Amino acid sequence: MQIDGLRFMMVGGASGMGRATAERVAAGGGKVAILDREGSAGAEVAASLGGTFHVCNILDFEGTEAVVQEAVDALGGLDAAAITAGGGIAARTLSKDGPHDLDAFRGVIDLNLIGTFNLNRLQAWHMSKNEPNDDGERGVIINTASIAAFEGQIGQVAYTASKAAIAGMALVMARDLGSMGIRVNAIAPSLFDTGITAGIPEDFKDVLVKDAAFPKRMGHPYEYAMLATSIIENPMLNGGTIRLDAGQRFAPK
Repeated sequence: MQIDGLRFMMVGGASGMGRATAERVAAGGGKVAILDREGSAGAEVAASLGGTFHVCNILDFEGTEAVVQEAVDALGGLDAAAITAGGGIAARTLSKDGPHDLDAFRGVIDLNLIGTFNLNRLQAWHMSKNEPNDDGERGVIINTASIAAFEGQIGQVAYTASKAAIAGMALVMARDLGSMGIRVNAIAPSLFDTGITAGIPEDFKDVLVKDAAFPKRMGHPYEYAMLATSIIENPMLNGGTIRLDAGQRFAPK
């Protein structure tokens, strides 16, 4: 799909990798709808891009359906969507205080996995209504996993479970939606200089990325955006999880 004229939904677009992706799509001539939490910078970001902002709590599963519809109406349809919203906790399966809190584990699964799938099923439904392009394509979905999906660290059991599931969904969902010309991929970033990592002192950042092959630094949000737009533009990218990690493999801790 071409970026010029693309109708694009960015969930988590108020900051970080999501914002960089929205900016790149808009710069390429795409039309952008940003979904993010109330109190975020989403309205300001959308205004700067000539797009629209839609308050979305992805844990409000029923409410999300109405927000997605609102965003699609504003765009006049939906060609591509990406999701960077999510989060995690630090807790071991067992600690000196006892077993991992089950509600805390379920909360991470709800946020990262159920929230993502709920958005995907709704996004795919809207994309299925498109007229196919010359390549038979109707839409592109990009989810965000993590290299923790493959080498989760101590204390990341909930986060790893959720991100491994996102990686695992990519091929199956691509197969589910292939007959409709909708592609599905996931990006698995390493540590990126955004969110909570943005305030980490430089000397500590160096320690966190010491196992990277090259470059030995945190990723920049625009590098995620570069890959996301490449996925949109390249019709042969489908059903996979692409690592964006400078060759880093997480150690146990």
